[in-house]
Amino acid sequence: MSDSADVLGSSPSEQGGDHFRTAYDAGPPPWDIGRPQSPFVELADEGVLAGRVLDVGCGTGEHALMAAARGFDATGIDAVPRAIELAQRKARDRGLNARFLVWDALKLPDLGEQFETVLDCGLFHVLNDEHRARFVAGLGRIIPAGGHYYMLCFSDRQPGTLGPRRVSQSEIREAFARDWRVDAIEDVIIDTNFDDPGVRAWRARIARI
Repeated sequence: MSDSADVLGSSPSEQGGDHFRTAYDAGPPPWDIGRPQSPFVELADEGVLAGRVLDVGCGTGEHALMAAARGFDATGIDAVPRAIELAQRKARDRGLNARFLVWDALKLPDLGEQFETVLDCGLFHVLNDEHRARFVAGLGRIIPAGGHYYMLCFSDRQPGTLGPRRVSQSEIREAFARDWRVDAIEDVIIDTNFDDPGVRAWRARIARI
């Protein structure tokens, strides 16, 4: 797929793209830590990645690059062109064969592809209720039965109000109540550029049935 086609597939404004574009213009945003998040590295070390891997809301691509480095067919999508440019540069610099597309995560079926593994670090928790339902429906179209969606999202156990919307375990289970099986929701820490011991998050392991 050409770069021009990638841009045509995107619609950043639907997900508050102006905010995220501004974040990248100001330098590395808080979620861009320059390495994969440890809870996803743990999953990869467990051997749960399988088939084609999609990093949805990939930012500068660390999780797609992690998958590519382990030999998987890896794709990353993000609505912010600057983030995708940086991800593509990382792939070239590291000699990794990962594909990165500017794309709207609310239009996953328009990719016309299937992925056995989808990774999501920090996208689910920025979606409002309407977009969340559309996103989950789109996931159901691109993940075949037996495939998996692995998510890291802000936890309602994180104190304070700074940062994105907190998510409860019950919200995750309700969002994936139909045609999915929630295998585990685990209390983990995700790192940012400014929080030193990181922030409380949920790592959800969800199977398509």
